Formats: sequence, C-alpha cells, structure tokens
Amino acid sequence: MRGALLVLVVLALATVLGLAWRGRNGRFRPTGAPRAGAAPVPGPRSAAASVDTGRDVVTARDLGVALGERATFVQLSSEVCAACRATSTVLAGVAADEPGVVHVELDVAEHLELVRRFGVMRTPTTLVVGHDGALVGRMSGATDRRQALAALASCGTPETCPGIPAV
Repeated sequence: MRGALLVLVVLALATVLGLAWRGRNGRFRPTGAPRAGAAPVPGPRSAAASVDTGRDVVTARDLGVALGERATFVQLSSEVCAACRATSTVLAGVAADEPGVVHVELDVAEHLELVRRFGVMRTPTTLVVGHDGALVGRMSGATDRRQALAALASCGTPETCPGIPAV
C-alpha cells in the first residue's frame, strides 16, 4: 500500500512539473531594464551601440543580416532540436506576413558569443529585437503563431512608438 501511494505522489508531482514546463514554452518575457550590474546608458538606443555599454543590443554584424524595420526574431537553435524546426516555420511565416519583420535562425554552436551574452540555456530561444537593435524580450521553447504575434506587438508600431519607420 505504501509503495502504491509513493508511486501516485511521484506521478502527480511529475504531472504538475510537466504542465508547468509546457505552460512556459514559447511564452514571451519582455525585457524592461538593463542587465543586472550594468550601468544605465542615457540617450536613445542605437543599432550601432556596443554591447559593452551594458545594454542588450544586437547589431546587423552580430547576425550577418540587416535588422528589420519593425522587429527581428533572432532564433537560436541547435541541429538536433525538433522544436526548433517547428518554431522556425512559425517565425518565418510571421516574418513573411508582417511588413518590416525579419526572422534569422542561428546555430548555437556557431554563435557562442550570443549564447553567452544572452544567457541562452535551451533551444529554441528566440530573442525579439526592436528596429533599433534593442532587446525587447525573449521566448524559450516551441513557439506558436499566437505567441509570436503577441511578442511582435510588444515592439510597437509606427503610430505608438516614435522612431519606428512606417512601412
């Protein structure tokens, strides 16, 4: 009897942890402040700004492609990741449908500097980057279209965010 109770408790705990893990997949987490320990930098963010300033900024040089006029999805993936392929399909579709949005997929093994800089712990991790290169937020795990569009909405529009070029 005691063994059966233990099995039930372990099964219930595993179920709760699995549901919590699944609930976090693809969820957008906005970035509101500079990284811990980083000195704030006055003035507007620039795509050419150095990461040494303490701001979370991604440049076209980091990615090898130009940033989107509205936003860029920077997907950090690995070769053996099934969720990465599904997320890539979703983000490429959103980028094709939304003007001024770019999707770039990078292999974590080839971009270790970005992995370290942004504390990537799992793949896929998608960095949502504004038009100026500033990190707006991130998503970890498999992402669906609804989640990608919600993340994109946080980047603003030309009407709500001065500085975003009209497309």
